[in-house]
Amino acid sequence: MALIQQLGVRLAPAPAPGQRRPPAFLAAAVRPQSRRTASRGAEAAVAPRTATDVVRGFYDGVNRRDLAAVEPLIAEGCVYEDLVFPQPFVGRDEILNFFAGFMGSISPDLRFVIDDISGEDSRAVGVTWHLEWKGKPFPFSRGCSFYRLQVEEQQKQLQIVYGRDCVEPAAKPGELALIIIRAVTWILERFPRLATML
Repeated sequence: MALIQQLGVRLAPAPAPGQRRPPAFLAAAVRPQSRRTASRGAEAAVAPRTATDVVRGFYDGVNRRDLAAVEPLIAEGCVYEDLVFPQPFVGRDEILNFFAGFMGSISPDLRFVIDDISGEDSRAVGVTWHLEWKGKPFPFSRGCSFYRLQVEEQQKQLQIVYGRDCVEPAAKPGELALIIIRAVTWILERFPRLATML
């Protein structure tokens, strides 16, 4: 606990018995404390947001179904690859349309829960996560994501310029996957021209 305090991290308080956790708790249960605080009703100065803060804010906005909160976190020319889909989503509008459809097609009780998030790099963030429905793990919903961020020149804020999501497959081929990879590489070694068709 002392290490957590030294790092300037605060844990979200546990809800009182019988109370539900607020939706943002699941997306960002641990947040760094701002180095500046409000004093006697004055506005608090906002500390610069880190890449990790931006990605946590992204998941928080998705969990709250708040596209207005997600929009400024995504760069105009962002490329978002969800490996479930055959083509990436390119541009803020296309990505927001995708998330609007996603949010409209799932239960409001389904939430992303961040299992682990990197925080060392100022421009790149890796996340492992899973989905929960009403606080219980949702089947086949573990995933990992990578985000690259850059400073948007006009407003001088970090934005996501690239994202890639890889979700746990429902079918788990196990060792069969290794056999298939071995067979395909064997074929490509014998018929190298086939590699140009990949």
